[in-house]
Amino acid sequence: MKPGKGHDYEFVQFPPGAEPEVIETDVLIVGSGCGGAVCAKNLSEAGHRVLVVEKAYHWTPDHFPMSEANGWNHLFMNGAFISSDDTSTSIVAGQAWGGGGTVNWSASLQTQGYVRKEWAERGLPFFTSAEFQESLDRVCDRMGVSTDYIKHNPANAHLLEGARKLGWSHKAVPQNTGGKQHLCGHCTFGCGSCEKQGPVVSFLPDAASAGATFIEGFHAEKIVFSKRGGTQVATGVLGTWKSRDINGGVASDPITTRKVLIKAKRIIVSAGTMQSPLLLLRSGLTNPQIGRNLHVHPVTVMGAIHKEDISPWEGGILTSVVGEFENLDHKGHGAKLEATNMIPSSWLIWLDWKGGLQYKLDVARMRHMVGYISIVRDRDTGRVYPDPIDGRVRFQYSPSKFDKRHIMEGLLALAKIQYVQGASEIFTVIPGMRPFVRDPTTAESGDGINNPDFQVWLDEIKTRGFPSPESVFVSAHQMGTCRMSAEERGGVVDPQGKVWGTEGLYVADASVFPSASGVNPMITNMAISDWISRGIAKGLEGRPRL
Repeated sequence: MKPGKGHDYEFVQFPPGAEPEVIETDVLIVGSGCGGAVCAKNLSEAGHRVLVVEKAYHWTPDHFPMSEANGWNHLFMNGAFISSDDTSTSIVAGQAWGGGGTVNWSASLQTQGYVRKEWAERGLPFFTSAEFQESLDRVCDRMGVSTDYIKHNPANAHLLEGARKLGWSHKAVPQNTGGKQHLCGHCTFGCGSCEKQGPVVSFLPDAASAGATFIEGFHAEKIVFSKRGGTQVATGVLGTWKSRDINGGVASDPITTRKVLIKAKRIIVSAGTMQSPLLLLRSGLTNPQIGRNLHVHPVTVMGAIHKEDISPWEGGILTSVVGEFENLDHKGHGAKLEATNMIPSSWLIWLDWKGGLQYKLDVARMRHMVGYISIVRDRDTGRVYPDPIDGRVRFQYSPSKFDKRHIMEGLLALAKIQYVQGASEIFTVIPGMRPFVRDPTTAESGDGINNPDFQVWLDEIKTRGFPSPESVFVSAHQMGTCRMSAEERGGVVDPQGKVWGTEGLYVADASVFPSASGVNPMITNMAISDWISRGIAKGLEGRPRL
C-alpha cells in the first residue's frame, strides 16, 4: 500500500453548557455511510444547507488500515459481532465515518434483474425504470467502478478456475477503486491508500465542496415532531454530542459532552439497517413494521489448504463470484460463492479446536489456506428491536430450513471447486465435521469430483447438515427493517422514501430494501438514496434559502 491523501474535514464544535445547543439547517442527515453520503452530495449541490451527523469519529488515512486490535473496536458496531437472540447468527456492521463504505471490500455489484422485477411487482415500478438504472450508473461512475484493473489473488483465481473446470457461471466482481488496480487485502480496517472510493473519499468530499457541514461523535436520540392537522411533522433531532479527548483522540473521556437540538426542514435517517429503526422507535413512531423484515444474507465458511504458498491476506479481497446456484428456487433465492476476508483475527477463529499444539500447527499453515463463503439471498426474515434495559440493538434471526438448504448447496459446490483445484485438505465450520484429506499416495484416476472418497465426504456433510444450536452463521449485509412499500400497511417508507404517516422525515439506507438485494448492498443502497435525495431536492425547490 502507498499512503494516500484524504480530504481535510472540518467538524462543528460546541462549547460547554447546561442547556441544549440549538442550531438550524435545511436538511439534516443522520449517518455518514453509503446512503447518507450520496444524499449529502445531491442536496448540497442542489443549493441547500446540509448537515451530516455521525455517531462515530473520523480517522485520517494515516490511521488505516488499523491494527486488528483497534480496528474491530473503532470501526464496527459492538466490536464487530452482534449476536442474534438464539446465537445462531452473528452480524458484522460498520460504525465509522463513512459507515460500512469505510470497511467493506470494494465489491460493487448492481441490483440484478430478477430482484428488480420482484420489487416492481410489489407495487414499486421505480425498480424496473430507466431512472433506477441511471441512479445505479451515476453512483458507479462517481466511484470509478470497473473490472478492468483487477488482479486476482490466488484465492479468487482458484474460485474462477474451479468454476470454469466444472462448467459453472462465474465472473469478476466490479471494484470501486477509481480506475486503479487495488491490491490491499486489509480494507476491512480502512483504506490507507484512498484508492477505494468509499463515501469518505468520494461523496462526502463532494458534499463538503458544495458547502455541507459535519458533526462527528453525535448520538441521535430522538426525532422531534410537531403536529400539523393531525400529521406528525419532523422538525429536528435531539441528541448528545461528545467531543474528542484532550489529545484529539477517543482513548479517554471527552472534553465536552453537550445536548444538541438540530432543527431542519427535512430529516433523512441513514443510520443503517440496525440503527435506523431504533431511532424511529425512540422517537415514538408506532408503525408495527418498524424493525421487522430483517434480511441478512446468511453465510457459512469453507476453507482449504494447498501445497503452494498463497499468503491469503494479500491482494484484493473479493474480486470474483460464482453465480451458478444463485436462483435455486427459480424465484431469486439461492447461494453465491465468493472469497472472504483473510485477516488472521477473523479467519483463525474458524479453525477447529483439537488442542493447543494442534491449533498452533494449523495456524502455521494459514499461509497455504484459502477461505470462501456460501452467501445466500434469504427468503425468510427476522427483526431488530431495542434492548428493554439499555436500548442497545438486539435482533431475532435464525436461518430457516429453506435458506439452510441453499447455504448447504453452496457449501458443497465450494468443496467441489477446491477438489478440482487440487486442495490437499478441505474443511467446513460445521461442528464435529471431519475435514477431507486427499490421500497423497493415491494417483488421481481422472474421476475428478466423482472420486469415491470425496463423494463419501460430501454425503457426510449433507447427512450432518447444520446441527442446532452449535452451528453459527455470519452476516455482513443487513437490509429491510424500514421496508419501502406501495401501501402504508406493508412497510415503513413510501416509494419516495418518506416515512409513512409523517411529513419531512425520510429514510435512505439499506433498511428501505423491499427484500434482500442478493448482492453486496452498497450500490443498491446508493442508487436508492440517489433517487430519494433527488426527490427531496425537488420538493425543496422554490423555498426561501439563506
